[in-house]
Amino acid sequence: MQPDLSDDSLDDSAGIPRQRAALRSVPASGQAGDGSEDPLRLGRRMRLRLLAAVQALLADPSIAGLKDAPRLAAVVLYAKSRAPQGRENDLLTSIWVAELGRWMGVGESTVDRNVLAPMRKSDALHTEVVRDAQGHPTGLKCLVMPLWNAHHGGGAGHPLALTAAELATLLRLCEALFGHGWAPKDKAPTPPGLLAARKGRGAATDRLGLLLMVLNTGSSGWLQLRGGSVKKREGRGAATMARLLGCSPAGGRKVLARLTEAGVAARGRKGTGTGMDGKGRIMALPVARAYGRELTVVEAAQGSESVFSARPAGAGGDLAPAVEAGALGASGESEAETVSEAEIPARPAGAELHTVHASVDTPVVPPQLDCGFSGEGRGAEGRRPERVCVREDQAVDGETDASGTGSSVAEGGPLRGEKPKEPSVDERAGQRAAGAGAGGQPKAVGGGKAQQQRRVGLPADLGMRVALGPVSWLWARLSGWQQDQVVAAAKAELSQLAGLGVAAERAPRLLADRLTGRLEETGGEALIKKPFGWLIGRGLVRRPSCSDRRCDDGTRLDTGGECGNCGNVVHIRRARRARTAAEIDRELPGLGDEERRRVLEERLREHAAAEAEDLVRRQEQARAEKARRAAARAADQERAEDERAAAAAAETVHQALACEDCGQQQAGGLCEACGYRRRTETLTVETGLLAATWAAALDDPDDIAAVTAGVRASLEADINHTQREFLDSVQPGELDTDPAGAASVLAFAALQTVEAALSYYRSNALGRLGRTEEAEAEARRAYKTEQGRRWYRHNPNGADAIAAATKAADTARERTVEYLLTTRLKQLREQTAARTEQAPAVPWTDRLPELAARPLDTDPAGAVIA
Repeated sequence: MQPDLSDDSLDDSAGIPRQRAALRSVPASGQAGDGSEDPLRLGRRMRLRLLAAVQALLADPSIAGLKDAPRLAAVVLYAKSRAPQGRENDLLTSIWVAELGRWMGVGESTVDRNVLAPMRKSDALHTEVVRDAQGHPTGLKCLVMPLWNAHHGGGAGHPLALTAAELATLLRLCEALFGHGWAPKDKAPTPPGLLAARKGRGAATDRLGLLLMVLNTGSSGWLQLRGGSVKKREGRGAATMARLLGCSPAGGRKVLARLTEAGVAARGRKGTGTGMDGKGRIMALPVARAYGRELTVVEAAQGSESVFSARPAGAGGDLAPAVEAGALGASGESEAETVSEAEIPARPAGAELHTVHASVDTPVVPPQLDCGFSGEGRGAEGRRPERVCVREDQAVDGETDASGTGSSVAEGGPLRGEKPKEPSVDERAGQRAAGAGAGGQPKAVGGGKAQQQRRVGLPADLGMRVALGPVSWLWARLSGWQQDQVVAAAKAELSQLAGLGVAAERAPRLLADRLTGRLEETGGEALIKKPFGWLIGRGLVRRPSCSDRRCDDGTRLDTGGECGNCGNVVHIRRARRARTAAEIDRELPGLGDEERRRVLEERLREHAAAEAEDLVRRQEQARAEKARRAAARAADQERAEDERAAAAAAETVHQALACEDCGQQQAGGLCEACGYRRRTETLTVETGLLAATWAAALDDPDDIAAVTAGVRASLEADINHTQREFLDSVQPGELDTDPAGAASVLAFAALQTVEAALSYYRSNALGRLGRTEEAEAEARRAYKTEQGRRWYRHNPNGADAIAAATKAADTARERTVEYLLTTRLKQLREQTAARTEQAPAVPWTDRLPELAARPLDTDPAGAVIA
């Protein structure tokens, strides 16, 4: 996709300020109006604007901790996002996983697993799958959350708040650097970028590094190098790349070597007036070619050496501290290049060039000069020797910068009075990698990232540090992935120890003791050739000596003592050996020692084989029993499922029945309103019987009927009053929309009225029965009995005796009242059942003629109550 960067898209009518409209790409030719533009020719303001945006995006907390692939994906999605113009899809990016993988040089599975998943987890990206009418996915809508936060909380001055023209310029730059290229219909094809062919491991790192290098490179083509102290093995160029990518200098050196192999970067040295080589420089070849600096490109390509930066002959100590923390240091350009790139900050006046030490191995090359002066033959560069005692008074320390500033003539050898020091293995390995990268030899890609992720020290968790303490030397030899696997295995062992009853604070110590014992068996850490395999397969695993799960090499894990089961096994084996030997002596008394030993071993082997067969048989039985239980469990589950299905079917049939009282369909045999009415009738009868227990003569049926009729009339009056109040509280016509619901509400109100009356009548009956002669007589007897107990005989009328007697009388009266109420209710129910037989329920179909004969009531309230 070619973004439209014409003047029409940058005028005031598009809503873009004029000062922002000046931030556009510089034309490739001298004619500003020819319309041809090179995406790598960025004006100073545009370059700094895009650099600030990319740095702000990568520094966002949700992206800063991610790997290079998600970071590059964030930059690509940010460049392809829509600028805010008041539309629905503002700030969104439409893409699909395969295309995003081609932008980064990886496959779809890598994008799903290592790019989208961590970005969603850190809340750096929100995605939505776009589907067609048939539900098939056709794309992915992405929203970069730092961009969203910048537009909704940072204001127009936020570095991420780029305009449409600036986003298009950034997208064109990404296309020119590492775009995969495409040929749309009826449009000019977009060629692949410079790193389009770079795929696989480390491809995202190289592409992100090239983008940051270009944004930090001015029109001269020379990369703005960082200042300050750098490691002598890596060089200033590698330190600059490490600062850009946020990785180690070793990783930056490898990335820079791969970019050099790809032909997008070159290393050279600044020329001096004496004709000797100056400080090392890094050229971004695409930028230099875009500005037409072909001669400079050729010189940089021819002057590339085996190291990334070199120290001038007269260089002194370290650079002065940078003016701004985190910013790149002084440029490595010449004076003429500084004039063409005025926006690069100048080096402080008092700062001196930092010395990058020469390689330990002096390269053997033919001499470049043949003039007969003394500098010839002193190394590959033919520099003049300095005075003999230069810097000999400085302390020699391999970790300080001063120790590395030896004589330029010595080319890595010691100063006078210094002792020769062999380079370390890491130094030789780093120099070989640097030399291979500079010489164009093929080398492994992606090794720097694994080294960056590797942790030299033990994990921060205290339990892990205690558990893995005995193998700290082996831990330092593991890669990052292997360390993660060892930590996972150690956590699994700690979890298993906790499941065996070991206290959480003792588990790490037990695991450390296990590793110590394994090391003693092996002979020490130095004899372990494969640390990862030894830790996973031997050091961390539990080795039970018996069938007890708590046993580890004959030691109980929960108690720390000897395993009793192992002792039993040893005792049984010894007893069997003694018994077998006694049998042999009894059966074959004349055998010699060798023959006796042979027969004993043979019989012991027979016993072991028989035990093995018995073990196999018992295991088969256990498996058969397990299968039988599984089958029984499955049968029980199937039967339960059938029962649930039958119950559900019966419930469905029951719910389909009509109401027995009113005939309402799908009422489950009884609708809600009729159910309330039945309960109301039952409670009304119960309330009448409660009143009859004390207000009527139990042997007079007419008296009982009169009392229950009076109670029924009183309850009906209360019910009518409650229903009238409810009908008066609703709006007219509100109940007409749902007659069934209105009837249920009125029936429920009647039920609540009867329930409240039932509680009142019960308490009234208990109070009346408590004043009967039976209750009073029982209370008097209990009072006298309690008063006459032996501990009150000395003072039967005292306060304690009176209180205890009163309490006993009240308790006796309550028991008597409950008994009288229960007995009288039972008698009344029996008399009522004997006097009036329970009439069967009349079906609602038989009641239809009676209901049809009723006159219609013009009052809607009365109709609802009926």
